[in-house]
Amino acid sequence: MSIAGLKPSVDQTAQERERFNAWFREEHETLMREREEAHTPRLALIATKGTLDWAYPPFILGSTAAALGWDVSIFFSFYGLELLKKDPQLGVSPLGNPAMPMKFPVGPSWFRGVNWNIPNAVMGNVPGFEAMAKAMFASTLKRKGVASISDLRNACVESGVKMIACQMTVDLFGYRKEDFIPEVTEWAGAASFLPVAATADTVLFI
Repeated sequence: MSIAGLKPSVDQTAQERERFNAWFREEHETLMREREEAHTPRLALIATKGTLDWAYPPFILGSTAAALGWDVSIFFSFYGLELLKKDPQLGVSPLGNPAMPMKFPVGPSWFRGVNWNIPNAVMGNVPGFEAMAKAMFASTLKRKGVASISDLRNACVESGVKMIACQMTVDLFGYRKEDFIPEVTEWAGAASFLPVAATADTVLFI
C-alpha cells in the first residue's frame, strides 16, 4: 500500500473539521447561556435631588430592582443626601418646572383634571406657594395610594440595597453622620463609587 493511500482523504478531513466546529459552537453556546443565567444584574443609581418629587425615582427603581434579585447601589450626593436623613425635609418646587402640572387633589372629577399652568412670576412671588404645592402633591400621593418615601426607603434597606453617602458632600455641607439613618452602607467618595458604576449593567443619574 502506498503512503498516499494511508492519508485521510480531503473530504474526510473537511467532515472532521466541520464536526469539531459544530461541537465547539454548541459547547460555547451552552457555556455562554449558563454564564448568563448565573449572572446577577447590577444597578448603580446616582441620586442628587432633595425634593419630594425627585425622591421617588431612586427608591422606586432601587426597591423594584432588588425585588427582582438585582444587586443595587445608590450613591447619594449633594442635595440627594437629604433622602438619607433621619428626618428628611422634602419640599416640592414647581418653579421652573413646566412639566409639573398643578392639579387640585379635591373637588369634582372635572375640576381635579384641570392643569393649572401658573406662570413662574406668580409662583415665585406668592408667599407660601411652595408649601401649598407640597401639600397638594402629598395629598394626591396619599389619595392615589402611593407608598411614602419612608416606606420605600425601608423597602430598599430590607431588600439589601447599598446606600452610599458621598463623604465629600457631607464634609462640604457640614453634616454629621448622626443626622443620617444608621442603615447607610458606606461613606465614600466618587473614586470609590466609579468602579461600582463601571461594572454595573445599568447606570442611572437622577
